[in-house]
Amino acid sequence: MAGSCGPASVAEAPPTRVRQLVLKVHSRCNLACDHCYVYRGADQRWRERPRVIAPGTVAQVARRLGEHLARHGPDRVRVVLHGGEPLLAGPATLDRTIRTLRAALPPGAALDVGVQTNGVLLDEEFLALCHGHDIDVGVSLDGGRAANDLHRRYPDGRGSFADVAAALRLLGRPRHRSRWAGLLCTVDLANDPVGVYESLLAFDPPRLDLLLPHGNWSTPPPGRRPGGTDTPYGDWLVAVFDRWYATTPRRTGIRLFESLIALVLGGRSGTRAVGFAEPDVMTIETDGTIEGTDTLKTTDDASMRTGLDVFRHSFDEALRHPSLAGRPAGPDALAAACRACPVLSACGGGLYAHRFRAGAGFAHPSVYCPDLYRLIDHVRRVVAADVDALRRRALAAPPDAAPARRR
Repeated sequence: MAGSCGPASVAEAPPTRVRQLVLKVHSRCNLACDHCYVYRGADQRWRERPRVIAPGTVAQVARRLGEHLARHGPDRVRVVLHGGEPLLAGPATLDRTIRTLRAALPPGAALDVGVQTNGVLLDEEFLALCHGHDIDVGVSLDGGRAANDLHRRYPDGRGSFADVAAALRLLGRPRHRSRWAGLLCTVDLANDPVGVYESLLAFDPPRLDLLLPHGNWSTPPPGRRPGGTDTPYGDWLVAVFDRWYATTPRRTGIRLFESLIALVLGGRSGTRAVGFAEPDVMTIETDGTIEGTDTLKTTDDASMRTGLDVFRHSFDEALRHPSLAGRPAGPDALAAACRACPVLSACGGGLYAHRFRAGAGFAHPSVYCPDLYRLIDHVRRVVAADVDALRRRALAAPPDAAPARRR
């Protein structure tokens, strides 16, 4: 995908199959977060779409998914129930949706289900549904009361922290904790990084996702000067990394940091924010429209338009459209400056949507380029120092000594 693409555009190396389906089950939200990429983004077509996905649309999604898996061989596929706020669809709709999807799978295929929610509607009834269908629950929270309520508010201006905190206390109970996937936090430079991290740890989450606010060269994120060499977001993330990395045993996982450690050691990324993850995500809107990665809503009102839907197009047809890849794969799709960068293998160019410039497409470094370099270089130096220390310790140990273990 390069800039705005019509339905006839074809990616050079389209993914062979879908491994994650983002299914929009409700197109509205009960919060009015002022940093939301869906409702504050350039693409405003949510206004035209059904509030709740119809049973007939779900049935067609299920048929397309089933035929796709049958063609490519039985395997696991992940469906993330999304919105808007997916819990607004209600337990009955979610229950019917999951049953319909599972009934359409070919023999031997498995469906993993997750839901990403703001948490304010999470209660015992929804959690019973999650246990019944093995649904993993991700909750969005930006820190303690003051940090969270800067942006995550109700339409009448009330903060959402108290209601989300109550939901997290419920989700963290022993009988429900197995269903908790983790917390998603959007970075805000106005909030103290270590303070945010510690406030999130207070809920004892199994995992944290730290997300950079969506922006690009034409619509820069808060505090990020396009082309500037300062590193406000890199500094913010480094402060959290140092606190997280120095604590043993670590109290939670942080996907971004774990991915960067894996990448600098020659491994693979667990997030599409860094590295060269395989493009394998498809988004289905409440009207059955097939689109690519949802973050492209922040670029312009054309980058998400594919002209495809589940009623007229198979998933295999859809995968030939570049938007379904979310970004072209590999170094050759990146700007020349990225290909020459010493941290390319870990950075991977950053999130595809963050490279956008109006009228010039996506062939640019990330608008967060200096921040990513700052963070990756710091992680690389810290990990390299630890590896060197372990090597020296191993060389100094007697031949029959047991290997030292880092606690």
